[in-house]
Amino acid sequence: MHNHGINQHKESKRPMQVVVVEPYVYRALHSFMSKRILVETSRGTVNGIVVDIKPDHVVVQDRDSTFFVRLREVIWVMPIE
Repeated sequence: MHNHGINQHKESKRPMQVVVVEPYVYRALHSFMSKRILVETSRGTVNGIVVDIKPDHVVVQDRDSTFFVRLREVIWVMPIE
């Protein structure tokens, strides 16, 4: 039993990965799959077609350029018709 406590202590020192999930932004972007959008981020505007969406980022493609935008950087999203 004493040995179990030592292992537990060692495991607590391992680095932990923390992912910030933006559930409402994720849901909104998921509804725009395969559609053209305009995304305002803290670094500027991205315009293109949503080709993939993950819990932490969206992939937007415009011609030969592919953008991987972190959801926590999204300020607003607008569909382009």
